[in-house]
Amino acid sequence: MLDGIVWFFTNIGLAFYNFFYAISHPGLWLDWSDKEAIMRFVYYGGSVEFFFVVFTAVLVLTAVGLWRNGFMWGCVRVLEGFANTVGRFFAWAGLIMVLQQVIIVFIQRIFARPDISIGLGIPLEMDISWWAEELKLYNAMVVALCCTYTFVQGGHVRVDLIYSAVSYRTKRVIDMLGSVFFMLPMAILIWMYGWYFLWRHLITPKPSASDTVDRLLMKARAVRWNVETIGFSPNGFNGYFLFKILLVAFAGMVFIHAVAFFYRSFLEWKEGPESENKYLDKDSLGEGEEAFEGTH
Repeated sequence: MLDGIVWFFTNIGLAFYNFFYAISHPGLWLDWSDKEAIMRFVYYGGSVEFFFVVFTAVLVLTAVGLWRNGFMWGCVRVLEGFANTVGRFFAWAGLIMVLQQVIIVFIQRIFARPDISIGLGIPLEMDISWWAEELKLYNAMVVALCCTYTFVQGGHVRVDLIYSAVSYRTKRVIDMLGSVFFMLPMAILIWMYGWYFLWRHLITPKPSASDTVDRLLMKARAVRWNVETIGFSPNGFNGYFLFKILLVAFAGMVFIHAVAFFYRSFLEWKEGPESENKYLDKDSLGEGEEAFEGTH
């Protein structure tokens, strides 16, 4: 027990050193012309060291926010603004998906063409099955990158058995516990799984979560890019490594918003009902319709 406590606080102390060493020596992990830099990036992206750097950063922000609530509200606005910006942008992938499906139907059923060619000079020409399978990528973008945006907007389905019957401050306590014991651990587990799942489809020899940094540096002598380009059909979509990138991005965004949700819940608990939805940038179709009518 004592050894675990010492290990925990030692890693928190080392987090400051690891962070400043990483940003002062970017070539050691960002210069991907060096194979060892690639392996360092792979290792540290899913390492204990990286976890404690992020964990310590959250602790520092939380400590400052407890001292200055205005700073914590600023963090909430920035993090929720990030979720809204990303979500509103990638929500357009849903429209692109519909339009592309319509084009595929016209090309395939009416013009009886086996492929679609887009561009001038050197066009992008792919089999019709490639474009049809690519539709899954747009769907994955909406799911992975609009998830936290939907959370900010209150669009997720809530199975409410107890929440609606309790007091305002009890609701905020439930929200805080949910972000700490459900959202954060889930995001960390998906990141740890998704990080190595991604890199096993980008390079060989395949890295493992159990590999030490020294072992990965030894593998660096033989490392080479081996990006996954195998589709489900001979002429089908072959960029399935993009789905692995989206999985990691999803986990990162959920982690970030779990922190924002905890901060908002704490501040609303502390300041009372008058602070509910404070600074919340929530979309409203009604406001858009009123603005449109006011211009005519």
